[in-house]
Amino acid sequence: MGDVVEIKENENQEQEAIPVNVENQEPVEVPVNVENQEQQEIPVNVENQEQQEVPASAENQEQEEAPANEEEVAIPVDIDEEVITQQLQQNETLPDVFERKLKNNDDAITEEEYINEQIKTQNEKIQSSNNIYEVGSVTVVKDFILEVTGLENVQFYERVNIGDKGFGYVSKIEKNYITVSLLHKSQNIVVGDSVYRTNNEYKGEYSKDALGRIIDIFGTDKLNNKKFQNIVEIPIEIETFPIMDRTSVKRPMFTGIAGIDLIYPIGKGQRQLIIGDKKTGKTQICLDAIVNQKGKNMICIYVAIGKTKKEVKELYYELLKREAMNYTIIITAFNDDLPPAISFTPYYALSVAANYLYEGYDVLVVLDDLKKHADSYREICLISGKAPGRDAYPSDIFYLHSRLLERGCQYKNGGSITILPVVETKGGDITDYISTNIISITDGQIVLSSKNYQKGIKPAIDYGLSVSRLGGSVQNEATKKLGSKVRQKLLSYLETKEVYELSNVDEMSPELRDKMINGAKLLNNLIQYKYSPLKEEEILERFKEFSG
Repeated sequence: MGDVVEIKENENQEQEAIPVNVENQEPVEVPVNVENQEQQEIPVNVENQEQQEVPASAENQEQEEAPANEEEVAIPVDIDEEVITQQLQQNETLPDVFERKLKNNDDAITEEEYINEQIKTQNEKIQSSNNIYEVGSVTVVKDFILEVTGLENVQFYERVNIGDKGFGYVSKIEKNYITVSLLHKSQNIVVGDSVYRTNNEYKGEYSKDALGRIIDIFGTDKLNNKKFQNIVEIPIEIETFPIMDRTSVKRPMFTGIAGIDLIYPIGKGQRQLIIGDKKTGKTQICLDAIVNQKGKNMICIYVAIGKTKKEVKELYYELLKREAMNYTIIITAFNDDLPPAISFTPYYALSVAANYLYEGYDVLVVLDDLKKHADSYREICLISGKAPGRDAYPSDIFYLHSRLLERGCQYKNGGSITILPVVETKGGDITDYISTNIISITDGQIVLSSKNYQKGIKPAIDYGLSVSRLGGSVQNEATKKLGSKVRQKLLSYLETKEVYELSNVDEMSPELRDKMINGAKLLNNLIQYKYSPLKEEEILERFKEFSG
């Protein structure tokens, strides 16, 4: 039998027993789990000694022994070298300002620094007896809603862990129990499972490497289902920007679509609703707007709410082919995710946008779509037992979207958050509950018509119902003057067309005939197919004949 040599590490590490061959007295290899470091051999002399202690104090230990600081780094981490290489290549496209932000941000640390900080924090908690956590138990399971007892001091929005089966947040506090909404679960949760407090508010996770990728609120790259490195915590709910920190919206945000940029313009910091029936081109308008921001120093965030994996994959490849993913982040909550995670996703996306805003960036956020977001929240409230109101939505459904959309603004440092919420209607009815709520919150709406889409008018904008409450204030003088005349002639033509569309042209008066011919030509000029953006100069050139 071989003797044992004990190597004492520093106070934060456990002792390791190293078997030694006594008969042959061969050197024993001690594996050190550090990247690109060879194994070190420690010769042990066991003559006339059964056990030999090798002190490994940080003060007295010599270089030939295994360094204690290298042992601390040697924590097994599942790292894909190919993924890291791709991320390093992507880092070259990151904005310099955001790079500086992460370097100056104490929360944005490397993996090694994070591990060392966590070890230090846990040691301090142990020494101060602050490492005691309350444990409760599940009493009722309602799909993704749990009722838990035994957590007397829990706080609202606090993260709780349900053993190793999942985690969620505290959504309701009653006298004898609390309600926990599940965000993620890996196993079925049953009555009696233990629930542990974390003493921390639930926060999303984000990494600077997410630019150009598909991510979720848990900091996971959905292209390879692996966590990003350099994770920072992002609060779901943030304080609203004060009114005194906001400035007037005066700068245009060009979508490249003539019917929008000329007639119903969108400004940087504006909230413009895109509303229409299914399959009328709502998402396509948003994608055109993202593609048109290439080279304009703008960060785009596309939020896919309740979409299928196939739909998100197609969107990703469309943007990737047009080099739009260099400045775009896709934040997704798939249709098979838990409703609480779907409900949190838009707020998480706006918190990410706020980080860029503080650095002076213009950010475009697309929320596609808020009808599914409202449906997820309704499902949560009905299962939780909250009293239903109109269309079975809870009474605070307006506040759900108002506190989300009010984050769009022109900030005092020059940055802005422009929000394009999308809402799907049925039968062209824009007067339903959710639609009217969001119309009253936003600064205008682009209404899409299924009839126009079927006639081949693309984008299928209903120019009679659409409106921009900012209008010419975000346009330069030439565009404002031309847009006003084009809008007036177009709306006049559309009113006349409803009456005389089937009339015989030969029987019309010359004035009416010219009006119908010119109106049809104007409407035809507004037809523009996907991914064919127009610059402002091209728009002015195309419609200059209608300026008279």
